Amino acid sequence: MVDAVMAGRHAVRAFLPTPVPRATIDAILAVARRAPSGTNLQPWRVHVLSGAMRQRLVDAVGAAYDADEPGHRAEYSYYPAEFFEPYLARRRKIGWGLYGLLGIEKGDAIKMRAQMRRNFEFFGAPVGLIFSIDRRMGQGGWLDYGMFLQNVMLASRARGLDTCPQVAWLDYHRIIGEVLGFGAQEMLVCGMSLGHADPDAIENTLATERAALGEFVVFHE
Repeated sequence: MVDAVMAGRHAVRAFLPTPVPRATIDAILAVARRAPSGTNLQPWRVHVLSGAMRQRLVDAVGAAYDADEPGHRAEYSYYPAEFFEPYLARRRKIGWGLYGLLGIEKGDAIKMRAQMRRNFEFFGAPVGLIFSIDRRMGQGGWLDYGMFLQNVMLASRARGLDTCPQVAWLDYHRIIGEVLGFGAQEMLVCGMSLGHADPDAIENTLATERAALGEFVVFHE
């Protein structure tokens, strides 16, 4: 049932090395492409990384992260310039919920940074997805892209796989573009880990809440 798949999807931050067959990835992306888009523009482009190519990107971005090289800035603002309520409280709750499970205390910058680095290893997932868009697209194209990304995650869950959509890659768009051969108009949207969740990883037990309908729904009758 679609509802069960939607309710069962959550961000996984530790994966098993179990390979994902190419046919399965093809099937996921084939059904995901049915996402709606204005005048059927289908603005998505997907780079699927596994094996040596995945490792090449992981090594390149990981090295830049370890060197703490200056000048890495995302090409678009994913988050607001300043968080405000109720969004600040929601952000803090999931952040400290994850750190609490991992035994990372507030102010432990070393452990926080190490956990952040896991992003650039696709959390151990055997498949990494890098999504890009033509930078000339309007805001509607980005809205359409969100529906495509959701389809990818739900189609993966329906096949017994898990995912983690990742914003962290955005600051390294130049390196990613060089490694993957981005075109002049190609712009990074986000990354995503894909694979089998590690059932023994404590971080995968993180449960996130959703706001009650009364907090965001207005009925006009």
